Amino acid sequence: MSDYYGNQPQDVRPGIDARRLWAGGVATAVVAALLAVVGLLIARGIFEVEVLAPKGEGVWGNASTTTYALVAAAVALLATGLMHLLSVATPAPSQFFGWIMVLVTLIAVVLPLTLTVTPSAKIATAVINLVIGLVIAAVVNSMAASARTLHRRRSQQSATPPTPPPTRQQWTQQDPPTRYYDR
Repeated sequence: MSDYYGNQPQDVRPGIDARRLWAGGVATAVVAALLAVVGLLIARGIFEVEVLAPKGEGVWGNASTTTYALVAAAVALLATGLMHLLSVATPAPSQFFGWIMVLVTLIAVVLPLTLTVTPSAKIATAVINLVIGLVIAAVVNSMAASARTLHRRRSQQSATPPTPPPTRQQWTQQDPPTRYYDR
């Protein structure tokens, strides 16, 4: 069955514009890194909480602001890669991505709470990780939605080329328009 223009039905498959997705992923990595720096500056500078600077050798060691920002950027790039993989391999990429990011963010929130540091440092680190995780998940998910495309494949039912719509000259020869003043 063809439409008015003679086009055959098409097989439509969802796809993703990889360039747009990864450009957005790099931008998300910059946002995540800056968010980590802002979170540490607020915790250390305003609230005077020694975030990621435990007295002993804990899980985090003596991580610096730069390292924390780079890890946040790397997580954003990993999230972009995960979204790309899910977009080409699963039927509902946003749902799977959402669940995975919620669980990864939950791990990032709970992990600092297990450290042997002051409670204020535990809570501040957990809050910073929560904000970074939620921002990465929301931004990657929304930019992946804008990078989605539809790939069309023509059906092989008919080998005849589609017929173009009639030109204005053909239309006027076949069915001249009726004018109100010709009545």
